Amino acid sequence: MRVLIGCEYSGRVRDAFIARGHNAMSCDLHETEVPGPHYQGDLRDVLYANWDLAIFHPDCTHLSVSGARHFTEKRMDGRQQKALSFVGFLMQAPIPRIAIENPVSIISTVFRRPEQIIQPYQFGHEEFKATCLWLKNLPLLQPEGELDPPPRGSEEFKAWSIVHRMPPGPDRWKDRSRTYTGIAEAMADQWGGETVCPQLELTA
Repeated sequence: MRVLIGCEYSGRVRDAFIARGHNAMSCDLHETEVPGPHYQGDLRDVLYANWDLAIFHPDCTHLSVSGARHFTEKRMDGRQQKALSFVGFLMQAPIPRIAIENPVSIISTVFRRPEQIIQPYQFGHEEFKATCLWLKNLPLLQPEGELDPPPRGSEEFKAWSIVHRMPPGPDRWKDRSRTYTGIAEAMADQWGGETVCPQLELTA
C-alpha cells in the first residue's frame, strides 16, 4: 500500500508502516529526524501521487484551544484562517482513506467533530494528551496495551501530564508534536490492511 504521512518530520508513523511492508513516505517543511523516505517541501507537491492512505498532522499552532487566548489576534491577522483553509484542503484530498490528527481545536467547530479522541495511555504510554482523529474510510483506532490512568491530583497524575508542563523553549513544539510510538504502531497495524468502514465524508 502507498502511504503518505503529511506534516511529519519525526518519521515515526512512516517507519511503522515501512516495517510492515508498505511503501510509505513522510513529508514536511522540515528535514526528517531519522533517515527514511521523506520529501522536504510543500505537501501539495506530492499530494497527487496516487496514494492509498494519507495520515495528516497539520500544524496546530493557530488552531489548538490551548492557545485560545490568542485567537482574536490570529483571526485578525489571518493566521487562523490560513491554517483552517489548509485543513479543509487536506480533508478534500483525492485519497481513498484519510486520517487527520490534531489536538482539541477549532477544527471541531468550523468543520465537524472528530470521529475519535484518543490518549497516549491507551497505547502503552504513561502520558496524557488528548488527540482528535478525523477519519475517512478508516475504522476507529482500537487501544493496544492500554494502561490505567493514575488518580487525579496524585504525583503520578502530574508526571503523566508532562506534555502540558513543558517549559517554553525553541524545541518545545518539536517535543509536543512527535507521534507516540504506540499510536504509530497501532495506525500501521490497524490501518495497513484492506478492511475499511463505510465512507465518512469530511466536508465542511
